[in-house]
This record gives sequence, structure tokens and C-alpha cells, in this order.
Amino acid sequence: MKSLLVRLTVGLYAQDVTEDEKPLVAQWLQEGLVVLEEGVYRLPSQYRAGAIAMNQSGSGAYLQVLGANVRDLFIDEHDLGDAKEGDLVIVKRLLGRRGRPSAKLVAVVGRAETFSVAYVKIQNGVKSVLDIRNDYPAGVPLSAEALAGYDEGTLFKVNNQNGEIMEVLGNLADPLVDEKIVLAMYNKHDAFDEEVQKLAASFDKTVDASKFPGRKDLRGLPFCTIDPVTAKDFDDAVCYLPDAHTLYVAIADVSAYVTPFGPIDAEAIYRSFSIYLPHRSIPMLPRELSETLCSLQPHVDRLAYTFKMVLDPESHEVVETELFESIIHSKRRFNYEEVDALFDAPDKAAPANDDERTVIANLFELRKLTDALRAKRLKIGFDFRSEELEMALDDAQNILGTTVAEETPSHALIEDCMLLANKAAAAMYERGVFRIHEPPSPAKLQSLYTELAGIGIIAEQKESLKETITGIQHEAQKRGIAHEVDTLIIRSQMQARYAPDNVGHFGLGFERYTHFTSPIRRYSDLIVHRLLKAIQRGDKEEGSYVLRNIDALCFAISDKEREASDIEVRFMDRKFARWANEHIGEVFPARVYATDPELRAEITGPLRGAKVKVVTNEPVMLFDDIELRIENVSLATARIHTTFVRTVESHATLSKERE
Repeated sequence: MKSLLVRLTVGLYAQDVTEDEKPLVAQWLQEGLVVLEEGVYRLPSQYRAGAIAMNQSGSGAYLQVLGANVRDLFIDEHDLGDAKEGDLVIVKRLLGRRGRPSAKLVAVVGRAETFSVAYVKIQNGVKSVLDIRNDYPAGVPLSAEALAGYDEGTLFKVNNQNGEIMEVLGNLADPLVDEKIVLAMYNKHDAFDEEVQKLAASFDKTVDASKFPGRKDLRGLPFCTIDPVTAKDFDDAVCYLPDAHTLYVAIADVSAYVTPFGPIDAEAIYRSFSIYLPHRSIPMLPRELSETLCSLQPHVDRLAYTFKMVLDPESHEVVETELFESIIHSKRRFNYEEVDALFDAPDKAAPANDDERTVIANLFELRKLTDALRAKRLKIGFDFRSEELEMALDDAQNILGTTVAEETPSHALIEDCMLLANKAAAAMYERGVFRIHEPPSPAKLQSLYTELAGIGIIAEQKESLKETITGIQHEAQKRGIAHEVDTLIIRSQMQARYAPDNVGHFGLGFERYTHFTSPIRRYSDLIVHRLLKAIQRGDKEEGSYVLRNIDALCFAISDKEREASDIEVRFMDRKFARWANEHIGEVFPARVYATDPELRAEITGPLRGAKVKVVTNEPVMLFDDIELRIENVSLATARIHTTFVRTVESHATLSKERE
């Protein structure tokens, strides 16, 4: 339903209406909720579709509009009808009213959260079924007799449209059920349908270069891949020829195997992103493609879509760009740690053959180039010290420990190579899939400056926002809270998203940017490949088809990106809750990361990363280092409740000492 409402907002071609959607579209057309103009269905200009978010004061609700980047609409309680939190609705805008944009309910058409997870709980000797998100009754039509057959903690996947139990997932007491919970909440699955698997297995297991005479043969070039040690899906390979000042960025040519309208493509659209959990991945594509035939493995021929970029040796500007379909043969697969070890001790490099000797020599030259590119980029864009938490699990999926991943020279090298390719791709079209990041609003900036003032950092307004934020970062660095302040700055900004029209990327400081380099794990990149190939062939029919539903597609994949990220975060939250449940009554160090609307902190040792609610009547400042006691844990909602013990170090005190 959400997909249909998005497409009706941006315009839905009549031939793209599915059989299941046709009766509903016809009904709405008759009721005047939809119009048909030149073969395109859309909502009339005075109507909006979206999800209901109830006002905490109980005086109405807001409509979170789908398919358009516009302000939320306020709906007075008298215009709300019987809509509830999370309902998908169509509203009519109330024009001519003063004050905030408002609307009134026209129709409730579905639920924003199509699926949910519920669990059995015993309260005062009575069994009930509660929603795992909020501990409210789940509305599952189970009789007392039926409910009696389930143990406390039993988990159900529930269809929110009719309250039907679709699957019994397991029991809360079992750590292995956490993965099932987070996937069920978003209706995700790991296994591929038989038809998809059959097609994926039907491709030749090897690449026969003689069958691709139209591709550029780059197999003689010294390509290599650099990825995490656990990676199996190698999207990208790089080759730098220092004497020619030429960089090749070769990307897995997924579009050669995954064609529009086929079963693999349909499943890839549905998934849109690979999901990475601490113990395993859930791929967007069948593993026969993602981990084998499309993966740019070493010492085998692979199909690639390759940018050749010639750079000026002085300015490091790209002066010549060429994009073509190719065949490559990677000479070496590196992990990040191996490359960093090479950079730290070049005299200890031990290449196994001449190919490896060339690859390693060229990596040192490539590092010089990417270091220069990075320094130049950071004069315009931002260097945010965001931390990525890595979690290790045992065989029972309980936490063994957590670490913070650090960006190293090898990460930076690959990142700047990919940024060049993504920029080059974005320069080739005016409308398509762009990765955009809009500047923060004045209201959000003012809120940021107020928060910073509360811990003694006064934002000095400079000529540009870049200079102002850089000044804030320098001050935070001196106080030892660089990561925490960068998190505040990131929180004040708009979220990066996909869009059909370019507005630039504020964070990177790029005028044009897209995602081109990861088609194995991001559907957005696959669409960019298809569009670029159509442009290069001069195939206006194919190009127009790719663009026909590009607005709805960009909204949909942005939504799926948030889902994939939520799944990864929620899974880790459940593991932290299980750990905390084993340590009730114990005291741990933590750092405060939020004070409004409630006090929240992140545990800093011995296990880092657990975010908890803290109860106290004592004055506590943002970023204070404190000690807290774990009081109780809800394994169902994955919430950890703690009480304040004492302040170890106050940043308010530190600020006064420095003044």
C-alpha cells in the first residue's frame, strides 16, 4: 500500500498498475481521490497521502507525507476521524487557513507497518499478546483457550491488516530468535524463491572472454580488490598506472546478469539493499551471483563496468574520463589489514610473483594520489568522526565483545577512488538517481548551537557554514569530545537520500554525486548502470523506461535503505539487552549523549555501545562521564533501564576551567 501511495503521489503510468492494485485505483478514481491525466494516475493537487503520527498532547496528529519532500500536515483531532497511530491515509489539504499547513482525513487505506511481532506475556496471572515495539496489546484474535497453548515469551509474526498470526517465530528466551524478530518486523527473508535460485544457477560458472568481443579486455592490467577480511561480495577493483596518471575503477557488471522484469530483478527491487548483521549477511542478490559470478574475485575473469580516469599530476583534477564495459582479471585480493601492514612496513612486502609486485608498487603511488585528493576534498566537504561499532557473537549469538572500527589509510584509499567514480557517473545525466544531501535548515542549526552552548562550546559564526562547523570541530577536539560533537552535528543535518533531480551533496561538498560502485548490494547502483548503458547506446526507449518511474523508485529505495539500517541497529540493541539482563544490579561507566526529552547514556566499558535510559534527580550535563546501575531490562522491547550513581567527570566543569 505504501508503494502505491508513493507512486500515485509522483505519478503512476496506467500500464504500471498491477493486477492487485487495479480495483483499488478504479475505486479511488470513481471517488475522486485519484485523477487520470494523459495515461498517468495521480492524487489531485489538494490531496496528500501519508502515515499518521499522533501528537503527544492528544490534540491531533501529523501526516508524514509519502512521495514528496514537503512539511508534515497537521490534522486537528476533530478532523482525524478514526485514524490511529501508523495508519496510512489520504487527506485533503485545508487551504486558506492561517498558521501551520493542515488537512482533514478523507480515508484510512492501510497500515504503515504492514507486519509486526507480538509476544505472549503473563500479567497478574492472565496471558495477553503484546506488540514488541511498545508493549501495547497487539490486537491478535486469539481466544483464551488458544492462548493457553502457548508458553510465556512465545513470539508471533503478525499481519497488521487483519491481525492474523502468520508464523510462530520462537521464544524470547532463545538468543537465536533475535534475527527472526528483526527480519519479521520488516517482512524480510533470507531464502530466495525456487524460480530465482534456478535462474541464478543457470548462468555459466565462468566467464568466457571469447563470448564478449565488444568488451574492452583489461585482463592484463594489475587490478586488485581491497575489502574487509570477512567480505565475499567484491563490488569494486582498482588499478592505478602512475606513469600515465590513470586510475581504473572497475565495478561488478551486475546488469549483465540481472535484467529488468525478470525474477531476480523483482526480488532485488523488493530487497533493494543487502543487510549486514554481526554474524552474517542477507544479500540483495542470490549468492551464486553476489558471492561468485558477479564478485570480482582474484585470478578469474569477470565482467565489469569500468571508469578510466586520467588525472592532472599537479592539480589532481580528472581531465579525461571514459566509461566502458570490460573484462578484468584481478591479480590480488587484499583485506584492509594487509594493505595497512604494507603501508606501515613497505620493506616487509613479500609479493608472490611479478603481478603482485606491480600491484603493491602501484598501491603506494595510489596512496599518494588519494591522500592528495582527500586533502583537497576536505577543504570543501566535511570530515565527520562517526564511529562504526562492530559486534562479535558466539555460536549461541550472545555478545562476546564490541570494538569501534577505525578508518585507516587503506579505507581512505578505496573511499576516494570510489568517490571519483561516483562523481564521474553523476556527471553523465541530468535526471536519474542522485545521492543528495541537503544543507541543514536554519532552525536545526540554531538548535545545534544552543546544545553546544550548554556544554561551553560557543559557535562562532564565520563567512561560511563549512568554516563555522570546522571551528566547532576544532574546539571539540581540544576537549576530547570530537566524536560526540560530530554526532550532534550529523544529527542536525538532513538525511542523505536518493532523488531523481540533483541538488548536490552538502556533506561531501560535491555539486553532483550518485551511487555507482556497489550494484551487488545496492539496487540504486544497478539502476544507474542501466541508465548509463542506455545513454551510451543512444537507446532512448530504454532510457525513458528507466526514468519513467524514477521518482517513485528513488523514494522507495530511500525507504528500503532506512529499513536495512534499522534492522542492523535493532538486532544489536537486542543483543545489548540480553547482555544487560545478565548484569542487573551491576554498575558500569557511561557517557551521556542526550538530555532531552529524557536522559540517555551509552555504556563505555567493559562492553561499549549499549544505549540506556537513565533515571536521576541529579543535575547531569550532555557528554558527562557517569556511572550507572542496570535496574531492569525488557527483552521484548530491548530497552535497558538504569539509575544514576555518580558523575565521574563533568564537561560543564571542564568548560568553566577553560574559560
